[in-house]
Amino acid sequence: MPAYLLALLRRSWRMFITVAKVMLPVMVVVQAAQQLGLVAVIGEFISPFMSVLNLPAEAGIIWATTLLVGMYGGIASLAGLASSIDMTTGQVSALCAMMLFAHAIPVEQSIVRRAGASFAATAALRIGTAAVYGAAVSWASHYTGVLADPVSFEWLRGSSLMSAGGSGVFAWLQSTAFSLALTFLIIMGLAFALDMLERLGITRRFTAAMMPLLRLSGLDARVAPVTTVGVLLGLTYGGALIIEEAEKQKFSARTRFLALSWLSLSHSLIEDTLLLMALGADVWVILVGRVMLTLAIVAALAKLIWRGDRSPGRLSSQKA
Repeated sequence: MPAYLLALLRRSWRMFITVAKVMLPVMVVVQAAQQLGLVAVIGEFISPFMSVLNLPAEAGIIWATTLLVGMYGGIASLAGLASSIDMTTGQVSALCAMMLFAHAIPVEQSIVRRAGASFAATAALRIGTAAVYGAAVSWASHYTGVLADPVSFEWLRGSSLMSAGGSGVFAWLQSTAFSLALTFLIIMGLAFALDMLERLGITRRFTAAMMPLLRLSGLDARVAPVTTVGVLLGLTYGGALIIEEAEKQKFSARTRFLALSWLSLSHSLIEDTLLLMALGADVWVILVGRVMLTLAIVAALAKLIWRGDRSPGRLSSQKA
């Protein structure tokens, strides 16, 4: 047991250092922007668009950071804005779903492009799906009263746990240190949970359950196994496998596009879902709804591209 705990701590620390290199600069920038009044200015600029989605302006700042930097960058922005943002569970779930659908676009879509699908097309697919789904969830919650409980993010800043009387830079250093420490604990919990899921065979059963869904969406059976890996572990892993398998099995452009569209919309289902559930998001919104929408979109794309294959000289050579 001590050896296992030590290995878990080492793995968690390596992961934490990786994400801290992303989080800390973002937290510094957000704090500086708040002090200079830039957050308020950006909030006013974004507010009209976010109001269409029934989300506060701060949610736009968080999502914009997520789009450019990644999931942990978005969480860092959330931590920085925790004291000023008011959201219901439905709105948090909508924002978290948007973060899951579209994050780290410059990095991840570069991988997608290398694997054989258009950067612009898949990026637009992710961002458009995120906005539409986020708006649907947020407005549905607003009108039905479901998931209407308010969510507080003060725990993320740790303001209630910090010593009284702190102010200025010292108070920010305290809250930042707490946020980073809390992030490390969450990462360690995730690492442990993922390991247990693997040891208990749950990950294997989840993989088996995903295979019929992937095939139902119109994917080539040959690419379904490697797509499943990406769905569970992340787009980077899945994209790398598709690059490798495409060279071996000569996947058509159609097959690569459909597989990478699925991966772009839904990947790292276990880890990222657990991470955002810790922030208060509803699992039915960020996992079940996300997967079902991905299935519908990829199935629709499969039919559209198949019809396009009838045009000679265009996609006829791309049939799987």
